[in-house]
Amino acid sequence: MNRLPSETRATMLPISGTLSLVLPAYNEAANLEAVVRRALEVLPALVEDFEVVIVDDGSRDGTSQIADRLAASDPRVRVVHHETNRGYGAALRSGFAAARGDLIMFMDADQQFDPADFAHLAPFVPYADIVAGYRVKRRDPWIRLVYAAIFNAAMRLLFGITVRDIDCASKVLRGDLVRALHLTMNGALVNTELLVKAQRAGATIVEVGVRHYPRLSGEPSGGSVRVIRRAVCEVAQLWWQLLWYQPPRGVGRGRPQPRSSQLVRAGVMVGLGATALYWLWRRFAGGRPTQER
Repeated sequence: MNRLPSETRATMLPISGTLSLVLPAYNEAANLEAVVRRALEVLPALVEDFEVVIVDDGSRDGTSQIADRLAASDPRVRVVHHETNRGYGAALRSGFAAARGDLIMFMDADQQFDPADFAHLAPFVPYADIVAGYRVKRRDPWIRLVYAAIFNAAMRLLFGITVRDIDCASKVLRGDLVRALHLTMNGALVNTELLVKAQRAGATIVEVGVRHYPRLSGEPSGGSVRVIRRAVCEVAQLWWQLLWYQPPRGVGRGRPQPRSSQLVRAGVMVGLGATALYWLWRRFAGGRPTQER
């Protein structure tokens, strides 16, 4: 990917318009305040105007009270509450619905991303509908890295997504594009849904490397059995939904991806699967010589 010269980047900051930073938070009492304080510190120099939208997704550890206190102390901070835990996708969708900005950036509230990295993403905003961060060096346990590699490969195969780090929680999106896509996933598959529907609508996507930090406090939920099981169910649901999805017109700057591409990929996978099964049958069953009596 070609990067803009550093002198060009410097002259493009601060970005004009309003940025909504959406922070989904579930049991992040140990991390939320530090993330919000950091955003309030760095964003004034990076964007003309901004707001921070915290989505408390039914937390039970004091996250809700911390979010309300932060909102009461600064008018640039707003809070959306879920009475019960609805899932990562539902929290993002609530944040997108509440966001007022021309641009929407979302990040996890676990201190594994730095709001200051908006400086790396912002120069590409005028040239792309989505600026997608990818973790240059992912700081997660090895088992999560294995899950991520399998997941990314499967999503590319099933949905034709070209982004290298699909679930990276550091993306900047055009606000009108996000509002037009009609997202429905409640779980971790929301990033896949966002990207594939955006591609179907002709959105242009640029990838930029961002920093990733180890989680110092709190418990990650993305690798839990419950989350993985829900994601598998949502894959089937999303694949079926996309067969009938009619993307909004005129919201992307690129060439829309036709629905037929999904059917072609499905046909190729069915063909490869049938070929593999036939080979296995011939190898281990059909090729055995019969014994004479």
